[in-house]
Amino acid sequence: MGGEWAANKMNRPVTQLDQTEQRHTLAVLVDNEAGVLARVIGLFSGRGYNIESLTVAEVDAAVNRSRISIVTSGTPQVIAQIKAQLERLIPVHAVADLTVEGPSVEREMALVKVNAIGDKRVESLRIADIFRARVVDATSESFVFEMTGATDKINAFLDLMVPLGMVDVSRTGVAAITRGPNPM
Repeated sequence: MGGEWAANKMNRPVTQLDQTEQRHTLAVLVDNEAGVLARVIGLFSGRGYNIESLTVAEVDAAVNRSRISIVTSGTPQVIAQIKAQLERLIPVHAVADLTVEGPSVEREMALVKVNAIGDKRVESLRIADIFRARVVDATSESFVFEMTGATDKINAFLDLMVPLGMVDVSRTGVAAITRGPNPM
């Protein structure tokens, strides 16, 4: 920091601990029109920010609005910069950092294909049951499991499925929403 002190929202000096990268989930309310997603993604790629997860869906057809959920990582200063730049984009109506602005719920869905026979087949079904994953397709040599939950839970499930014959995975990305009665 070169001897300079910056203040955060609580007017405390930013310490060295504040310089570590953290994972943040941002919710962005935008107009549902062509090119909006490209502008948002362009903001990230143009500045070298990584997007770990991205989901988009229309949330209000009456006013033509969509919600973009973005998972990214950065220092508090980088996240603040991303939020400020998103807020300046013309089709953006609101930006919320769900990681710091109060309690929120995050979920992701994954489809996991496991090729297994014999004992590995039985073990994959047992683990799927523990993780509450549903079998959505089965053949004599494979299963496709559907699992919904927090990203960490899905990662743990995938780690256990790899040695049992996991051959493919498709993930939706994080969908997130604030808790409580108030909208974003």
